[in-house]
Amino acid sequence: MSETALTMPAPPQGRRRELLFGTAFATSGVVMLLLTLVGAYLAARNASPEWLSANVIPLTQPNMQMFGLALSVVTIQWAVYAINNDDRTNTYVALGATLLLGAAFVNQSFFLFKLAGVTADQPEGTLFYAVTGGHLAMAVAAMVVIIFVGFRALGGQYSSRNADGIAAAAVFWDAMVAVYAVVWIAVYIMK
Repeated sequence: MSETALTMPAPPQGRRRELLFGTAFATSGVVMLLLTLVGAYLAARNASPEWLSANVIPLTQPNMQMFGLALSVVTIQWAVYAINNDDRTNTYVALGATLLLGAAFVNQSFFLFKLAGVTADQPEGTLFYAVTGGHLAMAVAAMVVIIFVGFRALGGQYSSRNADGIAAAAVFWDAMVAVYAVVWIAVYIMK
């Protein structure tokens, strides 16, 4: 009698997504920090009846910022869709459009800071700039990530088989836009 070894086939290995998991994990930490700042801002605003009474914060710039960021969600998802279909031209255009909308957001933020005239000497000034400046820093960081993955895409390192970098950048970008929606309502709309 011959003995044959009974072997089981190896289970299929799924695609590992460490980059997406790491990005989601780090993004959740940044989001929690900014939402904590928004909570502190709202608590301080409710405790003070004269909150930002010496300043006039117009709604035109924050509304246009929200519209631009909402549009940028479409363009960053367009980049993910395009790279998943190996459409490099549309990937580059979508990443460039997202960066352009991000640059417009940064430009409007600085214009709004100058227009509002909130100073750090005011009791509410530090929290105002902690919330809005913290979000602005998150937006600039998201733009740096998109520039980085854009150069890697230009170098041919992303394709439909390996699109996790652009998808991870989209996770961070979408979280940044979601945080701005909260900041927009809490700081600018509810004044």
